[in-house]
Amino acid sequence: MNASAINKTRKLLAVFAHPDDESFICGGTLAKYAAEGVDITLVSATRGEMGRRMGNPPYLNRETMAAAREKELRQACGCLGIRRLLFFDIRDKTVEFVDEAALTGRIEALIREIGPDVVLTFHEKLGGHPDHCAIGKAATAACKRAGLLESLYFISFGGTMERPEPYGYTRDDIVKIDISAHLEAKLSAFRAHRCQSEIDEWVWLPDREALTRFGKHEYFIRAAADRKKRKPDRLF
Repeated sequence: MNASAINKTRKLLAVFAHPDDESFICGGTLAKYAAEGVDITLVSATRGEMGRRMGNPPYLNRETMAAAREKELRQACGCLGIRRLLFFDIRDKTVEFVDEAALTGRIEALIREIGPDVVLTFHEKLGGHPDHCAIGKAATAACKRAGLLESLYFISFGGTMERPEPYGYTRDDIVKIDISAHLEAKLSAFRAHRCQSEIDEWVWLPDREALTRFGKHEYFIRAAADRKKRKPDRLF
């Protein structure tokens, strides 16, 4: 590949808190863009060692959880086409307590190293978990400092942003991604996170039945109000 081709490669940086955030929340979108040749880097702030699900029946404990979930995340990355995985080695359930300036600086340095066209993270108030909100707040601050706020999108849960008005947004603020062609990859990633998904019986039904449980779209909130040249159904 020549230099000009390399320079044209689109890049996406996803900054999340735990193993499985990438698959359970936006796995279809990541698989879609990976299939289109986007170079994806995933950050997991923790290894999810404080997760309450330990398999069904339980076969993990606090000593073995971190290694197991790291292995599962690497398998899920393979299912979704994520090329690079980084851990910040923050203890699970403590992201909100780490030095915020240092965490922001670490993410900013990564942004400047990668030069992503799109950054995904959690909304600092709508993240639903203290770790999610804390990593989202730091990633948002890092994007502001790096001048990439217009490239930042917040992930959302299920179809909540089909009607965003109760959350203080309009439909113009939302990007709705069609993932219908990538549901198989998303299901494979769910299954890769075995210790977290075994308790959900539907995940392990025959493929045809399990796939019907997925919505055909994933939703993202624009961090910046400027919508020029933005499309309602694409991040790039």
